[in-house]
Amino acid sequence: MIHVPTAPWAHIVFDLLAWGGGAALSVRLYRWRLREIADHVARKVGPGYFVALVLGAAPGAWLAGSMNTLREHAPVLSHSVAGALIGAIVGVEIYKRLRGVTGSTGGVFVGSFTLGVVIGRLGCFFAGLSDDTYGVPTRLPWAVDLGDGIGRHPVQLYESLSMFAFLALYLVGLERRRAWALRRGFYVMCAWYGVQRFAWEFFKPYPRLVGPFNLFHLLCLGLIAYGWLYYRADLLTERSKNGAVSVPGSDDEPVRGVP
Repeated sequence: MIHVPTAPWAHIVFDLLAWGGGAALSVRLYRWRLREIADHVARKVGPGYFVALVLGAAPGAWLAGSMNTLREHAPVLSHSVAGALIGAIVGVEIYKRLRGVTGSTGGVFVGSFTLGVVIGRLGCFFAGLSDDTYGVPTRLPWAVDLGDGIGRHPVQLYESLSMFAFLALYLVGLERRRAWALRRGFYVMCAWYGVQRFAWEFFKPYPRLVGPFNLFHLLCLGLIAYGWLYYRADLLTERSKNGAVSVPGSDDEPVRGVP
């Protein structure tokens, strides 16, 4: 069992690092690969897009988090990054439908969200038991003691490493100008986030909602379905054109037959 020094204030420190790192990465990716795609999206959606995003993300975060923690032995209000993501998706998709906007518009957020989770979960980990995101007891060699003398699954690190792996693959996809990263990166991210978090939720002591599943299992299934269905729809739209789609960029080349 590995003893981990913890402090509640660590969460705030890592949250600030997550916001700053995410913003910096967004700027870097915009200048490197996403400028023309992001500018094209910005011209389509208008300023109301970000209002819809915030109006969806804020209540989504608190609603999902609180629906879970209010069912625990010590009910409290809380927020959730999964709820924020789902709320933002709902708000934006409604806005897009009203404006007649089609196609993915979330590509510019992929890097910042992913890096934010990577860093933010470290804050959850080092905040310890007070963060209420700790894992269930285990006797595995890498079990961590967060201050109560009980060896637990480091579920926060599981998620951080999973999203770091996705970020690495995403950056490779951008470097090689793969359509899945440039055009459908947001859908892939949502599906991957849902898959990996669905798995880790089995290692958390959250209240069960349906059989062995807690609230976040169900939310993750929604994210997986959203990512998969919208990915497939965009792929079919791409293939229904001339069999090739041009990906904007200074060294623009047609992308053919991209999975």
